[in-house]
Amino acid sequence: MSSSSSIRRDVGPFALMLTGLGSIIGSGWLFGAWRAAQIAGPGAIWAWVIGAVIILFIALTYAELGAMFPESGGMVRYGHYSHGSLVGFIAAWANWIAIVSVISVEAEASAQYMSSWKWAWAKDLYHQAPGGHGELSTAGLAIAAVLVIAYFLLNFWSVKLFARSNTAITLFKLVIPALTAVLLIASGFHPENFSVGIHGEVHAIDFASVLTAVAIAGIVFSFNGFQSPVNLAGEARNPGKSIPFAIVCSILLATVIYVLLQVSFIGAVPREMLANVGWHGINFSSPFADLAIILGLQWLATLLFIDAVISPSGTGMTYTATTARMLYGMERNGTLPKILGRVHPKWGVPRPAMWVNLVVSFLFLFFFRGWGTLAAVISVATIISYLTGPVSVMTLRRTAPGLHRPLRLAGLPVLAGIAFVMSTELLYWAKWPLTGEIILLMVVALPVYFYYQAKAGWHDFGRQMKGAWWLVAYLPAIAFVSWAGSTTFGGKGYLPYGWDLAVVGVIGLVFYLWGVKSGWRTPSVEAAELEAASHPDAPVVPPDEFEAERLARH
Repeated sequence: MSSSSSIRRDVGPFALMLTGLGSIIGSGWLFGAWRAAQIAGPGAIWAWVIGAVIILFIALTYAELGAMFPESGGMVRYGHYSHGSLVGFIAAWANWIAIVSVISVEAEASAQYMSSWKWAWAKDLYHQAPGGHGELSTAGLAIAAVLVIAYFLLNFWSVKLFARSNTAITLFKLVIPALTAVLLIASGFHPENFSVGIHGEVHAIDFASVLTAVAIAGIVFSFNGFQSPVNLAGEARNPGKSIPFAIVCSILLATVIYVLLQVSFIGAVPREMLANVGWHGINFSSPFADLAIILGLQWLATLLFIDAVISPSGTGMTYTATTARMLYGMERNGTLPKILGRVHPKWGVPRPAMWVNLVVSFLFLFFFRGWGTLAAVISVATIISYLTGPVSVMTLRRTAPGLHRPLRLAGLPVLAGIAFVMSTELLYWAKWPLTGEIILLMVVALPVYFYYQAKAGWHDFGRQMKGAWWLVAYLPAIAFVSWAGSTTFGGKGYLPYGWDLAVVGVIGLVFYLWGVKSGWRTPSVEAAELEAASHPDAPVVPPDEFEAERLARH
């Protein structure tokens, strides 16, 4: 507990909500409407609504967990509490990959928007390619790297400094998207655009395209910001009220803004651009700024260029803070070096973890050089990271009934079941082969886990495996169904469209029930109950793995 004691509880409910909202409204608002329209045409509006509803179900399960265990980096700890170290490691790895990569994509977004500046040198920062797969040039990557370093430095000296700067930035970020949507609707709105289909035909809702847009167009990626209040729970005052307030309000406010932006984008695109190629052929390097220039709103374009640095940077700073706390949490699980759990005694931030995240951010910059490509990868990794929350919260209702729950959700068995099944559907909607590639990325880190197990003498390894078989089987099962599924979602066509969605839903339900049944009373839970009995008025923060094992034995 000593390492956690220097984490400071300085963040109030409104600041915590702005942290979530600041994470949600980042580069997603600058590019998400464009990518969603490319994939689903006018159906993109429904994609945002569907995505928000699904994420809200998932987020509520994490709200109960975050209020129950208000600790820094909590998102990487819950699977460990409910199912042991192997589930905890896979869940934590998926979650960390999904979040740390956002630091890079936000910096890339700012550099990509700069490519629409009027100066000749700026035009070479980004090279367009069909389907949103353009790449930053070397100069563009250098600018992105400088921004990543700036995010790092602004978080290096205290969570309080971070929270104060983030509040000002988030308020600015709320005004600019809303102003942009209103001005585009007022200046150049074409209602007839809503009748143009994805490839230029007469529009009809393509449900499969809408679902794919939810999964990979940046929608899941954008809403993933709800995790920030959970990961900063250790710094929150009164987490039982602050965390659910922050999560629900940030998602609802962001949904209103994103739907308004999507409507304005669809209506603002000049009709002649859609005449031959439809929505699929619309390529912008700086979508909203490019539209503002086309409509003669040069001052708005200038404001958007400024915001294209501020909005992603606010999110980048938020994720730089939360990812450091995630590595801090993973170290407490006993599967990372002790140095990553060190918190600076004066500034209250885990600095060694921040250095690791800085290096990894540079790797993502190098391998994924455009917003569209990296956002799709992050979206699928994010979906995988959601899987354990609904299972863990239900398992802990059974294995830790005595622990105090500041937030106790009504109807949790149904809510958590829906959240898990919809996460499974989201994973399938992302399409093969991307689904398989990201699932493979989730298992490449297992040698790290086995190293720490061997170091501990394979202590209780059979128990850990028994709690993890459901997740170990789940990942290849979904990869296989994605490969064999309908051609609509990139598969081989062995399952016809429609039936594939039903099969995936059934698989999700089966694994949800298996996962809940597989949970066990881990040493962390036993240690948490001992702590709660000794200090009934203190927040419940289970000790690290070594201390939990020691307390459980005694």
